[in-house]
Amino acid sequence: MKTMSITLLTSVLFISSITLVPLPFPVDAATGTTVLDLDGQKVQANKKYYILPVVRGMGGGLALGLRNKTCPFYVAQEILEVSKGLPLRLLPINATDKFVQVSTDMNFVFSAATICVQSTAWRLGSIDGVSGRRYVTTGGRVGNPGVGTVSNWFKIESYMHDYKLVFCPTVCNFCKVICGDVGVFLEDGKRWLGLSDVPFPIMLKKE
Repeated sequence: MKTMSITLLTSVLFISSITLVPLPFPVDAATGTTVLDLDGQKVQANKKYYILPVVRGMGGGLALGLRNKTCPFYVAQEILEVSKGLPLRLLPINATDKFVQVSTDMNFVFSAATICVQSTAWRLGSIDGVSGRRYVTTGGRVGNPGVGTVSNWFKIESYMHDYKLVFCPTVCNFCKVICGDVGVFLEDGKRWLGLSDVPFPIMLKKE
């Protein structure tokens, strides 16, 4: 991610109250194949990171929330911008990978204990009967790529000079999957992650 100039920042502020976070490293974060964190360091597999929004004024980091007051937990975005949320571990499909690469299938797992018996690994839920949306929930299964775990694999993709979350697993050659960006839905004052036409620009900060 490259630092925005004062002129560009002033223009953005004039157009909208939404601003972008200036980052400390001078090169674009998303130009290489290895994902870089907020400090410009390579993101390590199976280490704890916070996933934070690039756009300011639109909430904080990612966390867990009970959307229907029952398990499993859904993946939510903190309402307060100052909240970093919960740390996650990123587990690439190739367990020997030391670093996280863009466009690679991986499991996202919250490092947190919950009251639910399900795991804190992400999975894409089925179509919600009320909203018609597909939300990101927990209860996913780590590893074992194949037809039985298709809904558990997500990717980090380059997005302009940043990154975004994507659901488009390639762990099953004969499975038909609906690919899409993972965005944020605002419902009754809460923010939930799910398949969306609007990407969710992110950055990663090591715990």
